[in-house]
Amino acid sequence: MIPRYQRIVFWTLVAGILLMAGLLIRGCQRNHDRIVAARDQSPIAAPTDLASENLTIAIPSDADGSITLDQRSLALPEEPSLRARVLLDRLLDELALPASTHPIPAGPAVTDVFLLPLPITNTGPITSALTPLNSEQVSPYGRYHANGSQLAVVNLTRAFADAHPSGIESEDLTLRAIIATLHANFSSIDQVRFLV
Repeated sequence: MIPRYQRIVFWTLVAGILLMAGLLIRGCQRNHDRIVAARDQSPIAAPTDLASENLTIAIPSDADGSITLDQRSLALPEEPSLRARVLLDRLLDELALPASTHPIPAGPAVTDVFLLPLPITNTGPITSALTPLNSEQVSPYGRYHANGSQLAVVNLTRAFADAHPSGIESEDLTLRAIIATLHANFSSIDQVRFLV
């Protein structure tokens, strides 16, 4: 016969094991629910089918140093900075093709395109007194043109800049093609600056 104290110890251990298993299962469920809730709150938009648009791309030619505007059909996102980046990616991908009239190296070239409101250049006391700014012209970043002029800042990768064919004419054609493509599709862009 098993002594009484051994039976009490045995059943106490079984109850402890069952209690720990229940706590472990409950903790796993709470962590799973927390992970699912965090995933549901993430700002990832559902994919949408974008309609193709007719856009203008500036294609440079090394033969005569000219730039030709060609029409392309491309699906672009709605956000202007993303639209500009996708558009420039398409331009530089076409220039990287073997049959290109202005060959450049293939690979990622544009990391970001920032579209910023262009500041008013004449903000002296006479101009500001003669032409007061209304509420549409004042933003948290300062005073800006009423016509919505923008500055495009194109951030190029170092690998693209290092691998690009050297020479003033070749670099100038690439930059003019980027500027012409942006200006043809975004009429509000008045200035373009480049970062590497």
